[in-house]
Amino acid sequence: MAIISSIASWFLKKRIHEIELYKKYPHNVQRDCFENLIHTAEDTEWGLIYNYAEMKTVEEFRQRVPISSYHDLEPYFNRMRKGESDVLWPDIIEWYAKSSGTTNTKSKYIPVSEEAINDCHYKGGKDLLAVYHDAYPESEFLSGKTIGVAGSAEQDEDSSSYTGDLSAIIMSNLPIWAHISKAPKLRIVVMDEWEEKLEKIVEHTLDEDIRAISGVPSWMLVILRRALEVSGKKNIKELWPNFELVVHGGVSFTPYKKQFEEICGLGINYQEVYNASEGFIAMQDDFDRDDMLLMLDYGIFYEFIAIDELQKENPKAIGLREVEVGKTYALVISTNAGLWRYLIGDTVVFTSKKPYRIKINGRTKSFINAVGEELVVENADQAILHACNMTNSIVSEFTAAPIYFSDKEKAGHEWLIEFEKEPDDIDIFAEFLDNGLKMLNSDYEAKRYRNMILSEPMVHNLPTGSFMQWLSKNNRMGGQYKVPRLSNERHIVEEILNLVSS
Repeated sequence: MAIISSIASWFLKKRIHEIELYKKYPHNVQRDCFENLIHTAEDTEWGLIYNYAEMKTVEEFRQRVPISSYHDLEPYFNRMRKGESDVLWPDIIEWYAKSSGTTNTKSKYIPVSEEAINDCHYKGGKDLLAVYHDAYPESEFLSGKTIGVAGSAEQDEDSSSYTGDLSAIIMSNLPIWAHISKAPKLRIVVMDEWEEKLEKIVEHTLDEDIRAISGVPSWMLVILRRALEVSGKKNIKELWPNFELVVHGGVSFTPYKKQFEEICGLGINYQEVYNASEGFIAMQDDFDRDDMLLMLDYGIFYEFIAIDELQKENPKAIGLREVEVGKTYALVISTNAGLWRYLIGDTVVFTSKKPYRIKINGRTKSFINAVGEELVVENADQAILHACNMTNSIVSEFTAAPIYFSDKEKAGHEWLIEFEKEPDDIDIFAEFLDNGLKMLNSDYEAKRYRNMILSEPMVHNLPTGSFMQWLSKNNRMGGQYKVPRLSNERHIVEEILNLVSS
């Protein structure tokens, strides 16, 4: 393994030079990306409809091609899954990443082309190692093994295409040499039945030299806790002495950080990634910062829509040159898997333009805005952390939804919280949560003034396992599935409350 580590280090250093180059020339890199995407897709059905062959500028692209939601592109995706070629992207696309659905569909199926696998997701994985090795050149984690927490994938019954979690798609297509550093074996990692997979992962990694783990925080915690339970060790460093890295993404790490620190011990590094089904978008490259570098040469062309534009009939999209630091934008991408001006559903805020760095601060549909309070996920995460710090408690999962005005009650917010370590008094926790939201969100503070519009938050302390029960009932166990933090509707909160009370 030491020889492999030395060879890998040489290749990783070479890539750092390329990353530094596109930090200096971001607009040239994005221009080349745009031209390559248009040229590659000009003979597809979509390219012919919008005359890509004659398209020369980004301005023409914005004038001709509409901004698309999943609902807009779904008919094309369905045809592609049945084996049609040259629809949105050249040739037949065999792999489709399955993720939680929209209002109109239970699940979304996002095409993942060979180019997306090799030039986007794999490239992102290699760059992740490169920037980590550059930050910690003395690290030997490549000499050990990494647990990759993945979902499952399977062939569709009525076609030759495969669907599954993005994590399973990536694992299933890794070259043979890449599996040397992974644990456990692929057949276990992509098992469909989550409870059995959990036990197998733990069983086959206890005696390995595990040095890192990657995945969605909640599922990584389940595995790490089970490993400690089975081994009888006090913390992860005691179980795996060379363990040093947690790679996380999918949700904000803020509510989970304290839990990881308690079970992992000291001397652990944490690295955030933004690797969505639609593409590998950003990663943490500076470990003294809490933002991520926007990855510009992965076959993704970026546009951005200011939040106040989003509800307009024809929202204005802008490019990298026009974005402003500190402003929130909805992310629009065109990719090497045939997503064209696709509204991905995430909102980001720019923290820097030299180089371009971002933070994910919410979802276009993940918010609470019952009375104009405009509460976003970032507010919720930070307020939960504040309440935990003030009450010496640890939250494992939470979700929240509005209580709307009625003849019987004022508007408010209802919070369902599962604690790893409960506060002594749930009412005091709720008070600190409320105060934290007031400090973070002036609109919320104004609506809470003297309880005139919004009443104090209603907080429920749920039994351990409540959210897992809800995920299981909705067939969302394992992989990239996670509990939605905020919703402007009440159906998730109502479902969970009904499960708990039944």
